[in-house]
Amino acid sequence: MADDVALFEINEKSSIPIWLQLKNRFIYLITSGYYKPGDQLPTVRGLAADVEVNYNTVSKVYMSLEQDGYIQSKRRQGAFVSDVSDKPGVSISSTAEIVTQEYLKRCFELGMSLEDIEEQFAQSMSDEKSKRDAAVGARA
Repeated sequence: MADDVALFEINEKSSIPIWLQLKNRFIYLITSGYYKPGDQLPTVRGLAADVEVNYNTVSKVYMSLEQDGYIQSKRRQGAFVSDVSDKPGVSISSTAEIVTQEYLKRCFELGMSLEDIEEQFAQSMSDEKSKRDAAVGARA
């Protein structure tokens, strides 16, 4: 499942724990419509192997997603996406807000000022745009 590896890139250098990176990515994929209600998610064992993280880490993510109502586990069948369209506070913008607040919190924990964070973010955005433009140019 090479597709899963691309979908779930882990930043080992991030101060955000791996399980939370995975959970946030799942929430984004569900709220953005990539995963539709009823879609079966990769198996815990399969995803753990594909993205090279511990089985227990992925299991923790799935349990947390289930507790929050994003997925439903069916014994011996797997995990399936729940319909979250009517769930309050579930949208791409509200999910992005959560991720942004987490990012700011982590940066403050590192001792960064708002100005430091803004400068770091601007540099990261510039780097990503350069990568995107280089990829687009390579395909043209």
